[in-house]
Amino acid sequence: MSSPRVRRRPRGRPPRRAVAAGRLVASVIERHGRWLFPALVVVATVAVFAPTLGNGFVDWDDGQNLVHNAAYRGLGAAQLRWMWTTFHMGHYIPVTWMTFGLDYLLWGLNPAGYHLTNLLVHLGNSLLVYLIALRLLAAAVAPTSADTRWWRLGAAVAALLFAVHPLRVESVAWATERRDVLCGLFYLLAVLLYLRACDAAGAGPLIRQRWYWLSVGVFALALLSKSMAVTLPVVLLVLDVYPLRRIRARRGIGPAGSWIVAGVRLLAEKIPFALLSLAASVMALVALHHIKGAASVATVGILDRLVISTYALAFYLWKLLAPVRLSALYELPDRIDPAAWPYVLAALVVAALSVAAFRLRRRWPAPAAVWVSYIVILLPVLGIVQNGFQIAADRYTYLASIGWALLAGGGLRLALRGPALPGSKDGRRLVALGGGAAAVVIVLAVLTWQQTHVWRDSRSLWTHALGVEPSSMAHSNVGVLLARQGRAAEAAEHFQRALAIKPRDAELYTNLGAALAQQGRPGQAAEQFRRALALTPGSPLAHTNLGNALAQQGQLDEALQHYRESLRVNPDDPDTHHSLGQALVRLGRPAEAVDHFRRALALRPDFRSARNSLERIEGTGRHAR
Repeated sequence: MSSPRVRRRPRGRPPRRAVAAGRLVASVIERHGRWLFPALVVVATVAVFAPTLGNGFVDWDDGQNLVHNAAYRGLGAAQLRWMWTTFHMGHYIPVTWMTFGLDYLLWGLNPAGYHLTNLLVHLGNSLLVYLIALRLLAAAVAPTSADTRWWRLGAAVAALLFAVHPLRVESVAWATERRDVLCGLFYLLAVLLYLRACDAAGAGPLIRQRWYWLSVGVFALALLSKSMAVTLPVVLLVLDVYPLRRIRARRGIGPAGSWIVAGVRLLAEKIPFALLSLAASVMALVALHHIKGAASVATVGILDRLVISTYALAFYLWKLLAPVRLSALYELPDRIDPAAWPYVLAALVVAALSVAAFRLRRRWPAPAAVWVSYIVILLPVLGIVQNGFQIAADRYTYLASIGWALLAGGGLRLALRGPALPGSKDGRRLVALGGGAAAVVIVLAVLTWQQTHVWRDSRSLWTHALGVEPSSMAHSNVGVLLARQGRAAEAAEHFQRALAIKPRDAELYTNLGAALAQQGRPGQAAEQFRRALALTPGSPLAHTNLGNALAQQGQLDEALQHYRESLRVNPDDPDTHHSLGQALVRLGRPAEAVDHFRRALALRPDFRSARNSLERIEGTGRHAR
């Protein structure tokens, strides 16, 4: 009896289902890709960041910038004057302040409105990345009617990788970081307008100049939103070289017919951008000097700065590839050991990538262009001008990561180039590569959705930060939250743990002293305040708190000295005026106390304790008469 015959598929031919699936996907992309991909970017971005609308303000500058700052509330003449003249918290960002003023008019202090604005701006940025990717991918490999669908797909993947990456969460979910997403909006729009000017080169000088000067004007708005945009002129030069190839396109122009002539013309073209960047850099340094934010060379040496810079470059690359254990704070250690393995490994990685990019720049110009742009965009925040207590921050990757997303989208586009209608092998390849890209985007989206919940409130933010890395700042912020809840003993424990990490942090001694005072231990509290003043003699908060501790112990004359020293440094603190007034009343000098109570009320009209103290004195005076 003969065995049943089996029809065998010819070797090398994939299953019919794979072919059919590939053709179906290709057909959908060809017919509906023009609107389908932007819609996909919109839906994915909104879905992933929707939880931010339920988040509140957090104790990470939101209080100082928004909750307790009345100066920005509105768009009247007084508010606009403040916005355009202030260096509040070391930043000059008048355009960002104007959007906050508009938020206040629309939402009051409802955090949902501020988060909605951040989300909408980020959504706009994601669509701009898509449009820029279309133009740059088309320039990198001239598209044909047969492969248009693939560079649309590549642009969509690039936009999604940017939009839903977990590193975006800090910039979008943190209300204060409006400056990040807003700067990104104008930065990307300036790039798009510049590309439009390049496209219009053959349409006549007037049309090209219109797009060019629009790009310059929008760039000015980016700088007024956040000074990190200063890198744009160099990024535009990189784009001129690749993928626009404008130097090659201009060869033969000029008396010498040299590419040098084209290069000089491109440099001259960037002069308006460079002048704006120079002005913004000066304003940024003035703002840092205003709060003494930039660390001196004596504090952070040249070698330390180089180590911090190479570490940050490698750190951000690692987080781009493996975006887990993200935190609001990656704290700068008290001492940098250049021989420690993380810093050595980071330096080796950066050196290897730099050498590879240089050696392969002609064969593979895209990775070289992305690497140079990545370094340039991060340069203002790499530690060369060290500001703050972080060695890195997720928000700094907002613009720097776009190049890598474009590179990934371009790689997918090249892998999928082929005939107009995919044959059998192309169908299987499309399903495999498209499915892989979708899987990556979905994983990133899930991680981002989880990360948005970390920023729900201050407690979740700093509890998570402690779980990632027990930094002194995270311990301190958890301690502050516990102290507000009346759990002073637990707060003091966190402050002590923070001091074990950073024993020369004056603010930690001040916080520990406040927790001890809250427990009714003014003597021990005064000791901690004195330690804080030994480290930072001009700290107004330490002076005020020490005055309060001394007043509790009946040492009123010494308390007055510390109150007055605090007001010398910070004359507009209503709490210090009130404490000084109370001490003066106890010393039998009510006439002097009245002036300080009135000053406290002028600074804080709803200061009930100051009003009660003032009414008590005035009532006593009328009764005596």
